[in-house]
Amino acid sequence: MHVFYTPDINSNEYVLNEDESKHCIRVLRLNIGTEVHLIDGIGGLYRAEIIELSKKNVSLKVIEATHNYNKRNHHLHIAVAPTKNIDRLEWFLEKATEIGIEEITPIICDRSERRRVKEDRLVKVVTSAVKQSLQAYHPKVNPQINLSDFLKLENDSNKMIAHCIDENSRQYITQVAQPNQNYTILIGPEGDFTPLEIELALRNGYKPLTLGNTRLRTETAALAACFEVNYLNR
Repeated sequence: MHVFYTPDINSNEYVLNEDESKHCIRVLRLNIGTEVHLIDGIGGLYRAEIIELSKKNVSLKVIEATHNYNKRNHHLHIAVAPTKNIDRLEWFLEKATEIGIEEITPIICDRSERRRVKEDRLVKVVTSAVKQSLQAYHPKVNPQINLSDFLKLENDSNKMIAHCIDENSRQYITQVAQPNQNYTILIGPEGDFTPLEIELALRNGYKPLTLGNTRLRTETAALAACFEVNYLNR
């Protein structure tokens, strides 16, 4: 069944926005009477029927509503340095959304090769992945922020920083975290965090984390962390 993102749905009848209507009419070529799914990004999954079509608008009637659909028992926030090739960051966003994640923040570090990202583009990638994987919750994509400023933010979650320095001090996620918690994990740029950045994170309550014995690309490390937290909470 086809899926449309409808974040402002609040009644039993709904009109798709112009972009979603064009996709419905011109790409999918759906007709009156066709049943579709709607998701609001905050846990609502709706089964709806197309009741009216025009050149630019599609009207729907909700048949069935499910709230808190597949609500997760934890909250995962990954703060990741944008990759030089933006396609690699977008790949992470897509796959993490499919697997399960609640929040993403691009962080700018001393060794970051990319120092600016387009937030609206990242949101579009996440929205597309939400629809593809039938997720009722839309992960939050925060504006980019310098790592030093991010570390100053109030944060009562289980905080971890993945890095490649001092192997003996780092532990696996399963050694430092328990199920059903809130997690914040820092993933650095291709050149890793600097020693000073790691020290600053540790002073702010972050625990040193390892993601295995091999050196991973930024997007791979971020996805590995996402997978491990979801496995912990399976």
